[in-house]
Amino acid sequence: MCVENTPPPSGRLTRRGVLAGAAALAGTSAVLAGTAPATAAAAGARHGSPGRGGDLVVEGGRLLDPATGEVTEDAVVVIAGGVVRAAGSRGGVGRVPAGVPVLRAHGQWILPGLVDAHIHLNTAAEARDAVLKGATSARSGSTNFYQDIAVRELARQAPEQAPRLRAAGVFVTPDLGDTILADPDLAPLARLRDGVRSADALRRVVEVNLARGADTIKTRVNERAGLPEQDPLVQVYDHEQLSTIVAAARRRGKGVLCHSYSEKGCHDAVTAGIRSLEHGAFVGERTLREMRRRGTYFTPTLTAIAGLAESSDPVLAERGRTYLPVLKRAVLAAHELGVPLAAGTDSSGGTVDPIGREVELMHAAGLSALDAIRTATTGAAKLLGFDSTAGRLARGFAGDVLVVDGDPLADLGVLSRPARVVRAGFAVPAAA
Repeated sequence: MCVENTPPPSGRLTRRGVLAGAAALAGTSAVLAGTAPATAAAAGARHGSPGRGGDLVVEGGRLLDPATGEVTEDAVVVIAGGVVRAAGSRGGVGRVPAGVPVLRAHGQWILPGLVDAHIHLNTAAEARDAVLKGATSARSGSTNFYQDIAVRELARQAPEQAPRLRAAGVFVTPDLGDTILADPDLAPLARLRDGVRSADALRRVVEVNLARGADTIKTRVNERAGLPEQDPLVQVYDHEQLSTIVAAARRRGKGVLCHSYSEKGCHDAVTAGIRSLEHGAFVGERTLREMRRRGTYFTPTLTAIAGLAESSDPVLAERGRTYLPVLKRAVLAAHELGVPLAAGTDSSGGTVDPIGREVELMHAAGLSALDAIRTATTGAAKLLGFDSTAGRLARGFAGDVLVVDGDPLADLGVLSRPARVVRAGFAVPAAA
């Protein structure tokens, strides 16, 4: 059974109806409604325009530029309207504007806000928690009812409340489950006996996502590692099906991130043209070389696999213990071959892991401290298309700052315990 005679998805639902429900589920409407009047006006919430960032001076700490590895002593970062206007040594920055709030970082280190390239944000509370734990930019790994698109809009209106986000909408997967209820234009798929597998059905889910405003498309090639009843090495889509998904996304200028584990699955996904390989524990050298040739990113989500090893479920715990060392070797092999790496926690289920933990695990896999930091700054920012916005503190970049209590090049653990976080020029308290 196909869906080829079904009318194309309607863009009229993009901001009304479907996404209003997503905002209600995510709790983002309530957050904006509860914003103080002056802040709401500044955020443009009433008129739907993007929120203006804050004005702030961060001064006195050591500034690390991940792009160059350069460390600047007694640094000053000047942020106006949420954008960095100057950053460097005190003498090099020149006159600091008067009357602007100052965040003093003497004896501390200053870095750009980190980027979590794979996270599931379903609520406004999770979004704020991600910011508090250092992720000022992120890419969604999909949600069930477009909540990530609502979170992205929250970030645009009130940037201190959520990371700058690339939203993936709903998962392109054989069994949509209750996600079929997320959108009237997905309803025709409920009649498919074999689920979302035909070319027509695959294109339909991609097109509906893009009509609702998704920035990227998330699919899978293997079953899930986090469900004990599933085998992560079983393949659910073949090369042809993955190519159909990629082609449908590319027609609208969008990339695809693909959940993967087996070597054959990884190779099929990469040669189908995905933008980034997610998890990828058993990716082999043949596929890694193809990734380097194509510029395909690897987002290993080491944090999630390490979390499996701590599960109370014996199947998941054994899976985590088995997969983690294999995945670490794959990360190091990818790095040595020149495959671009991006840090992602795969946080989900209401728990947000600090992106700094993923950086630590990158280092444990064999990357230098600086290269590990780059996976959550310049590297991840480039994958998300934020390479002129996030990942550095330089003129014209976003005023997203992490202040930490020690030298991250000597102790990456400080990234998981930020002393202060600044999002778009707004200082927010550190996580408890």
